Amino acid sequence: MLFGAVLTAEGGPVELGEGGIVMENAVLRGTRRDPLVLGRQVLVGPTSYLTGCRVEDEVFLATGSRVFNGARIGTRSEVRINGVVHLRTVLPAGSTVPIGWVAVGDPVRILPPEDHDGIWAVQKDLDFPGYVFGLDRPAGGESLMPAVSERFGRALGRHSDDRQI
Repeated sequence: MLFGAVLTAEGGPVELGEGGIVMENAVLRGTRRDPLVLGRQVLVGPTSYLTGCRVEDEVFLATGSRVFNGARIGTRSEVRINGVVHLRTVLPAGSTVPIGWVAVGDPVRILPPEDHDGIWAVQKDLDFPGYVFGLDRPAGGESLMPAVSERFGRALGRHSDDRQI
């Protein structure tokens, strides 16, 4: 692990395989539902963010890559600079997510970021609010954020008595 990398297992387990490299300022977070598991010889590039996902052996996650809850990345795959592997997406072995593109769904679709309609057509059914926060998607014109803020605030409240050492 290089300078500034953060592993947080407060929400769930984080497992790192042999020979892996986690570069500067990457964040790896386990969740209760989905532990974060990295296989052998995985490189996680600087400023990457991984939460509750499974990454198999010999995977390259370039600078700024994002891999979300419940995603699975197959052996010898690549997620190039600023690539995204979305919630509950399965990226088969040997796959490549091009620079800045978004992988979404199972079976996976790999789409350019400007194809918001195509991404949303798959992503909507993956139910981000339900899967990650346990909340129903709000009705049109309403916001999910009050309920999300309340839950996170309550969870973080257990640290109100923490002291710096």
